Amino acid sequence: MRPVELSPRLLAIAHQVPLGARFADIGTDHARLPVWLLEHGRIPSAIAVDLKEGPLSRARQTAARHDLTERISFRLGDGLTPLGPEEADAIAIAGMGGETIASILGNAPWASGGTCLFYLQPMTSVPDLRRWLWRNGFVIEREELVREDKLYVVLTARGGEMAPLTPAEEWCGKQDRNMTSPYRGEYLSMMLSRAERALEGLGCSARLKDQERAKRWRGLVSELKQMKEEWIAWQR
Repeated sequence: MRPVELSPRLLAIAHQVPLGARFADIGTDHARLPVWLLEHGRIPSAIAVDLKEGPLSRARQTAARHDLTERISFRLGDGLTPLGPEEADAIAIAGMGGETIASILGNAPWASGGTCLFYLQPMTSVPDLRRWLWRNGFVIEREELVREDKLYVVLTARGGEMAPLTPAEEWCGKQDRNMTSPYRGEYLSMMLSRAERALEGLGCSARLKDQERAKRWRGLVSELKQMKEEWIAWQR
């Protein structure tokens, strides 16, 4: 049996998991991530969790094909509920919406204790997830941009106190001149265009509520332009 292959999104997570970590994969689906980590000798065992029996059955099948059934604990349940706080120190929550990821973390009070690394790969609502993390006792330690069919963000976070993010940082993450991502400029342009389209959609409304929203969007657009100009200047 050939070793399992990972998509760029999951590979970005796999490369960060510490050697020997107690690893759990939430929303595991086919269990490709824990199987890859086991095959490459990164971890001794894993916990694979999924909300539905169908995906968990597929996870068992993947493990069986790679002769790893005995090294993975398969658990049916919602988010972190099937997991004890002492059972893992590296947890992946990938391939779901940012609001769902925030809900999963929020429903496990122990998650913000600071002892566990969380590898978060939101498919949608990334700004909402960044906002939720810094406001609810988590520190974003690292961000990685990954190209697959489009650009995706992988956030590495743990419990702790984080300085408040500006609206632009909620949208695009913190930046500094030491960042090496080849996709940062493209990401800034994409998010700026998205904010400008939202502002344009509010421009024709005379409703007071929409005018107040437009004011906030104008502020965000201005901050994102400054962030992009700063990034361009650093690349010269």
